[in-house]
Amino acid sequence: MMRTRPLKVALLGCGVVGSEVARIMTTHADDLAARIGAPVELAGVAVRRPDRARGGVPAELITTDATALVKRGDIDVVVEVIGGIEPARGLITTAFEHGASVVSANKALLAQDGASLYAAAQEHGQDLYYEAAVAGAIPLIRPLRESLAGDKINRVMGIVNGTTNFILDKMDSTGAGYQEALDEATALGYAEADPTADVEGFDAAAKAAILAGIAFHTRVRLDDVYREGMTEVTAADFASARQMGCTIKLLAICERAADGESVTARVHPAMIPLTHPLASVREAYNAVFVEAEAAGRLMFYGPGAGGAPTASAVLGDLVAVCRNKLNEARGPGESAYTQLPVSPMGDVVTRYHISLDVADKPGVLAQVATVFAEHGVSIDTVRQQGKDGEASLVVVTHRAPDAALSGTVEALRKLDTVRGVASIMRVEGE
Repeated sequence: MMRTRPLKVALLGCGVVGSEVARIMTTHADDLAARIGAPVELAGVAVRRPDRARGGVPAELITTDATALVKRGDIDVVVEVIGGIEPARGLITTAFEHGASVVSANKALLAQDGASLYAAAQEHGQDLYYEAAVAGAIPLIRPLRESLAGDKINRVMGIVNGTTNFILDKMDSTGAGYQEALDEATALGYAEADPTADVEGFDAAAKAAILAGIAFHTRVRLDDVYREGMTEVTAADFASARQMGCTIKLLAICERAADGESVTARVHPAMIPLTHPLASVREAYNAVFVEAEAAGRLMFYGPGAGGAPTASAVLGDLVAVCRNKLNEARGPGESAYTQLPVSPMGDVVTRYHISLDVADKPGVLAQVATVFAEHGVSIDTVRQQGKDGEASLVVVTHRAPDAALSGTVEALRKLDTVRGVASIMRVEGE
């Protein structure tokens, strides 16, 4: 039997995502009520600019006082889609204090201060759900928190930023340079006017922190994630990748160490074989590859951003949280029981693709090989081309600690016969 008294929802933010949440709540009200077991009522919408047109949202619901809205006491669920650290953090904790559960899409806040949010939710007996924070419409957080909770996850690797994937895909498929591909992404609305958060890897790093924390049951903060942007990737890098049967993606990689005693989280461009499932992810799509001990390899794929896809994830969380409210139950909280340390990037075992500009004369290859040997790095393949006293030398290594590989590159720069290091890129996905 359906409860007649509605569950009241406060919406913080009514931009691209928030307006879609409001629209779906209105147009699908009957379906949502049937799925939850009670009507859901949009009780208030907090915005910064009340004069902006917001079709479908009654004017009487609009307020600029977000704090008063979450303090009302009759609010059951707060949906936070304003982003950023403050005032979002204060509003979420205030919501918990006044008896409301929270659905958030705020990856930056969760990556930086997720532990305190979990603690506040626990203290006040409320839920914190955030499916929309990592990969838009792709169901990923709930499978990791619930479906795979009984398994041991060893690796999570994925494309978690649609803007960067669009740019790299265009560079690969059309031969465009970085700036040309970025301009197209901006014109199509995939890239912001200031694309720094995307192209420098900040967005993906926040998502990696969240994924690592859930997958490995340990606390991983944004500062723990190694980050490298993709602005230096060139058409020449793609040409080299093609010669190896690879393409280039900006990847978020979270791994458990082989001995199980630590974890790592990193974001950087990498060459991956064309045979890997992630290589076929095109345009602005996202995909995450999960490797678990019992389940094996799983891949989650779909649109990772946009108003409607992200709103879909928000509404999925809203249904779950409302059901919990009705049943006086709680969903999963923070699972950080392992308390594994996060190792620095230097401890990560990886491979390098290194392109060197060298003098075209006898003995150069021997000098380069000696440097690799002195740093304990084994060479997999070498390709050399020379003309008019100058040459290019492309070296692909076997797996080695990243610190040893970085030390090798620094030593190579000091050789008289090395004119410069044209590019360095990690190789993943084997």
